[in-house]
Amino acid sequence: MTAAAPASAGTIRGTVMFTDIVGFTEFTALRGDAEALAVLSVQERIVRDVLRGDARIVKELGDGIMLWFQDACAAIEAGLCMQERFEEEAQRRDVPLWVRIGMHAGQQTRRGSDLVGHDVNLASRIVGLAGSGEVIVSEATVQAITSIPDDLCFEQLGPAVMKGIPTPVNLFRAERQ
Repeated sequence: MTAAAPASAGTIRGTVMFTDIVGFTEFTALRGDAEALAVLSVQERIVRDVLRGDARIVKELGDGIMLWFQDACAAIEAGLCMQERFEEEAQRRDVPLWVRIGMHAGQQTRRGSDLVGHDVNLASRIVGLAGSGEVIVSEATVQAITSIPDDLCFEQLGPAVMKGIPTPVNLFRAERQ
């Protein structure tokens, strides 16, 4: 038996973002699958509306989405815009759309249309440390920005220890002034 050929691989540099709906499992248990699917549809619509340029949805992950951006500043701006839109939608429709966002800039390995590697894993760990409505970014993401817009600021949260990540990672909360 011959092993299957590996999917096309290559490395790229960019920023990986993960979204995650906070409390989605409990929401689904209390309100049912139909309402849960409606919330997922709202999240996907908002994310797609905000994406610009080379940014793309890599894949949907249950109640979260993995995205890729060529530019770190564009990723942060998109994350903040998504949070504003999620909040507006939650108020307008009385839908609990509490989303946390985490991201990390670095090198990713292509595996077909998917992205894998240490920097992807790191971004997936960062989202787990974000609170509802927050955009948390790694120091590498902040350093990847060539020009910080005047309305963007970063609150240093300090180094974080994350499962499977050998060294603490310095994290920041991205906010608009």
